[in-house]
Amino acid sequence: MDEQRIIELETRIAYQEHTISELNNAVADQQQQLTRLMRVLESLTARLAVMAEMMPEADSPQNEQPPHY
Repeated sequence: MDEQRIIELETRIAYQEHTISELNNAVADQQQQLTRLMRVLESLTARLAVMAEMMPEADSPQNEQPPHY
């Protein structure tokens, strides 16, 4: 191999290592965002369950439509 070919390969490897590092950082950031979103979703799901328990049942007599409907 001539010297120019070796330099070209080393340059490619350097760019690839840089790209891999950037992609790794992006994946790590996305994982952190996903973890935060999952916590928010769990919190909202719990709050919704509590609110649903506090609401009257749809079948209860107070929610029935009058006979003329």
